[in-house]
Amino acid sequence: MPSKNLAIQTALSGDWQNATSINKALLNDNPNDIEALNRLAFAFTILGKIKQAKTTYKKVLGLDSLNPIAIRNLKRLADTKTLGKSAKKTSSVTFVHKTFLEETGKTKIIELINLAHPRITANLRIGQPLTSCIKRLKIFIQDMEKQYIGVLPDDIGKRLIKFIKGGNKYETFVRSASSRSVVVFIKEVKRATRFKNQPSFLQNNDKPSILTHSSRNLEES
Repeated sequence: MPSKNLAIQTALSGDWQNATSINKALLNDNPNDIEALNRLAFAFTILGKIKQAKTTYKKVLGLDSLNPIAIRNLKRLADTKTLGKSAKKTSSVTFVHKTFLEETGKTKIIELINLAHPRITANLRIGQPLTSCIKRLKIFIQDMEKQYIGVLPDDIGKRLIKFIKGGNKYETFVRSASSRSVVVFIKEVKRATRFKNQPSFLQNNDKPSILTHSSRNLEES
């Protein structure tokens, strides 16, 4: 029997066909699994199966009428109803892959510490842009409304503070999130001349395993 972690890993790797199959298998075991339904609906959306995505999100609302993920994504699907099937599919897939395109020394997958309340982190969505600010020699991560999300680990934060104060610029996106974990993807978008030979991120093997993070945001575009 496939696991929830496998469903998340498959989706994060961009294998949407397998993600669909895995979540369907999970639903065969538990038809009322809201997280699996939301993940399946998101996979349908990426694959351009909009009618099936809507039907699946409506099943979620039948189980939880206030589910914010299903409500938000049904609205998005309604807002984009004038787009053709292939256009939706291409746009969604391109967005997911371009957002998380890794470059040595210029990007980093980082798990935040000192997280905000679970009701805040659980409603973050994959690919959601975030902002950062320097406070008390730490880098605080916030959403676009300046709502606190978490903090970068000290070792990475201190290194980036030096680069930011020197003129480097970065973009931050939600990579995965749940009520207990938030993983972000940070990429360097501008390198100051003084740092032309200094990578923002050192190569190592300390990336968090996405298998350990339950991402309710895989249901969202």
